[in-house]
Amino acid sequence: MKTDKKVTAATLKKVLQHIKNYRLLLICSILLAALTVALTLYVPILIGEAIDCIIEPGKVDFGTILPILLRTAIIVAITAAAQWIMNTLNNRITYNIVRDVRDEAFVRIQSLPLSYLDQNPTGSIVSRVIADADQFADGLLMGFTQLFTGVVTILGTLIFMLTIHPGITVVVVVLTPISLLVARFIASRTHSFFTAQAEVRGEQTAHIDEMLQNQKVVQAFSYEDDSLAQFDEINDRLHKCSLKAIFYSSLVNPTTRFVNSLVYAAVALTGALTVITGSLSVGGLSCFLSYANQYTKPFNEISGVITELQNALACAARLFALIEAEAQLPDAPDARQLADAEGTVSLRDVAFSYTPDKELIRDMNLEVQPGQRIAIVGPTGCGKTTLINLLMRFYDVCDGSVSVDGTDIRDMTRHSLRSNIGMVLQDTWLKSATIRENIKMGRADASDEEMIEAAKAAHAHSFIRRLPDGYDTVIGEDGGSLSQGQKQLLCITRVMLCLPPMLILDEATSSIDTRTEIRIQKAFQHMMQGRTSFIVAHRLSTIREADCILVMRDGSIVEQGTHEELLSSGGFYAQLYNSQFAS
Repeated sequence: MKTDKKVTAATLKKVLQHIKNYRLLLICSILLAALTVALTLYVPILIGEAIDCIIEPGKVDFGTILPILLRTAIIVAITAAAQWIMNTLNNRITYNIVRDVRDEAFVRIQSLPLSYLDQNPTGSIVSRVIADADQFADGLLMGFTQLFTGVVTILGTLIFMLTIHPGITVVVVVLTPISLLVARFIASRTHSFFTAQAEVRGEQTAHIDEMLQNQKVVQAFSYEDDSLAQFDEINDRLHKCSLKAIFYSSLVNPTTRFVNSLVYAAVALTGALTVITGSLSVGGLSCFLSYANQYTKPFNEISGVITELQNALACAARLFALIEAEAQLPDAPDARQLADAEGTVSLRDVAFSYTPDKELIRDMNLEVQPGQRIAIVGPTGCGKTTLINLLMRFYDVCDGSVSVDGTDIRDMTRHSLRSNIGMVLQDTWLKSATIRENIKMGRADASDEEMIEAAKAAHAHSFIRRLPDGYDTVIGEDGGSLSQGQKQLLCITRVMLCLPPMLILDEATSSIDTRTEIRIQKAFQHMMQGRTSFIVAHRLSTIREADCILVMRDGSIVEQGTHEELLSSGGFYAQLYNSQFAS
């Protein structure tokens, strides 16, 4: 319980820090709330005066009552206008804050290390930025709309009631806190349920996202029933958490209303006795009853606000946890800008593991000269892709060093390092945009002629030309209806347009037909001339021309040499090569 209170207090502090950015709008909103409440509280006085102008049946002082009614109408109109402006300001404050928090979350996502994204489901992260932010906005808006107005109403009515009759005011003040105690008791037990609700909602979003992204696999292996069973289990937990949270929070309103009704009855009784004694007029009693009702009403609203704020703070805590997640190590202040790299790559005593308890790469040493073509082969899980991750500095080594042109890559900016390396992976990535925008992603200033030349070199021009709008054809998320091979050709075109000093080809032609692959391999041979290249391949026939072949096994380089040297040695590479051509 203490931990929950500390988290809530810390989250509230962060929310208040964001509110500071809009303090001017907040001050205006508070002033308008005070004006609205003051005018609202002045209306019962005018109505009480109007009632006192009705002396008895047939005797009404119209000369006095008509100006009172006119003033009442003007005040009501001003109150309505002030309240509209106040609500507009509250909306602006709320959605500006939520916009800022979402911006911070998305900026943080861009700087998160890949290890965080590997360990947290995509759907859960999306749920925080979208659903939790919406819940946070709803609670915050209710807080601005009702909390300030409610507090000012309580203080204002208390002052007005004291001026009318201090004795009856004491009755109201003594009885009203009971509703606050009831609301606080219930609200303290709802926070844990709202927190659980937000977490399970994120888990549900993650499951839906995962199943949608892999729907073909789900259907191919008839996994629909199992997927549905998992969804039902998560949905059932969300149902239970939501019911508990809503049930407990819904108790606040009826219990506080019951207490408020008791307060109103007590005021009516004591007020009636006071009128009988002649120390209070009927109009004064009417005014006091109106104040008593207005005094207790905010307590009821504030208790509802507290419940919504519990939900909002639970969602905000998840958002801030994302925003405050440890970002990747920033570039050193004196980090070098790598420009036009020569292509010398050196790995010395490199050790790396994704998790501390499972070592993957150990004591790896490698020297690559400018313009060399290095092929990396080995069984699945031996560390080929991990080596690529280290070269691109997607992950930092646990021990040892990786150097480019004699400089440790940790001593140069990530942007300059990656700008000097072109990468084509087995997994393609295309954004929802035109073919032109996807190809020019790495080089926006390229001319259309250069783009078309790159597409021709990648043998993508012919199929692009057949699309409805050619290079201006808009494709959907991750390539839309394009085949896997066509998507891979576009990714190859993207790299051919950039032509950086170093290349990484990780199964770059795995989804392309044999005839096209032979043509692209020739284009790659031309592209790799004078460029340091790392080629990851399972089909060993595609790497015969490599200057050096690294054979990896269990995270270490067990053999290295040319194709002929490794075959003649009869080692592990020879076994791999012969196994692919065995009858």
